[in-house]
Amino acid sequence: MRAALRFLAGAVAGLLIVLLLGAAPAQAAGYRYWSFWRWSDGGWVYQQQGPAVHVPADGEVEGWRFAVSPDGGQQAARPGPAGDFAALCAGTPAEAGRKRVAVVLDFGGPADAPARETPPEPRTACAVVPTRAGSAEILAAVAPPLRYDGNGLLCAIAGYPRTGCGEQLGGAARPTGAGGSATADGPTDTTRTTAAGATAAGASPGAAGPVLGVGAGLALVLAVAAGARWQSRSRR
Repeated sequence: MRAALRFLAGAVAGLLIVLLLGAAPAQAAGYRYWSFWRWSDGGWVYQQQGPAVHVPADGEVEGWRFAVSPDGGQQAARPGPAGDFAALCAGTPAEAGRKRVAVVLDFGGPADAPARETPPEPRTACAVVPTRAGSAEILAAVAPPLRYDGNGLLCAIAGYPRTGCGEQLGGAARPTGAGGSATADGPTDTTRTTAAGATAAGASPGAAGPVLGVGAGLALVLAVAAGARWQSRSRR
């Protein structure tokens, strides 16, 4: 009886280890891409509209950051420089019938750069554009050349990077987030020129799987333990 109980105890412990290891979340995939931000209340806030849709008002500050980030909108790397409009546009006088919009470009660090490319230093600009100009037009005015892929995803700003566009860099799971829903062809953040907005944040498909597996496993463990205890008592 003692040998049987020891065997059951070992089986239960092994089952718990397998279940706990299986419940560990998969590592989120990283994507190398440009994310889009706006300066608000002293910090960078992820832009909820694409650059072809968003029309900034006079005095706004927009930021762009190139980095390896999860495709989760708010979890993407933020621009490093601050977005102080008064400082960024101090040397650019206002013009009647036009607006001023400050732009911050952060090209990321060496760890974000594609192979054999060196990221430029961060730069800023103060665009003077028609009042109806959208973010894509403003970016084209201050940081050409821009490069897009066939799906309208912004690939390069000021010619950087020379190649590549939203490529995935390892990881097994792809989260969805405030920047858009997950697809199979790269990050779905709001850098797409055709996006009219962003989808709501949510869990990735199948996220409840590990939780259900742990629950079922624990129920099995309890059942095995109860059966062993019942057999022990019945043979006394």
